Amino acid sequence: MIRLTKLADYGVMLMSHIAAAPDALHSASSLSRAAAVAIPTVSKILKQLARKGLLESHRGASGGYTLARVPAAISVADVTFKQEGPIAVTECTDESHSDCAVESSCRVRTNWQRINDAVRGALEQITLEEMAQPFPGAASPESSLVPLRGRFASGGGGSL
Repeated sequence: MIRLTKLADYGVMLMSHIAAAPDALHSASSLSRAAAVAIPTVSKILKQLARKGLLESHRGASGGYTLARVPAAISVADVTFKQEGPIAVTECTDESHSDCAVESSCRVRTNWQRINDAVRGALEQITLEEMAQPFPGAASPESSLVPLRGRFASGGGGSL
């Protein structure tokens, strides 16, 4: 089974919540409530994504997080790669491992690379702007969301 880690899944979910209101300042506690994920996990993910340059951290009593770029400029691949590293559906498509014992006689390696490229391409094509919107025909999750914080204390939304 090919599966992203729970932390990568939560990272995309949290970033999508932020992307739904990109001018707002989002606290870990409000995101925790909105996403129904424990605060220690949310805090860990937010700090990691801020260190990796996808979020900006704003300190202070009314601090929180904002996106480092506009939602349309951040892909699902950006978020998952920053948390997990590059996508590799098999050992031989993992650029950090090249010690395959059967590589010289493998007939499927190039096809696995094509599949790996397709998965990576799909993740690169979907942006946070799209993830923040319900998929057409899907039930709307807005009714279960807790409103997030308003604008910065200084009155501006900041530039992304």
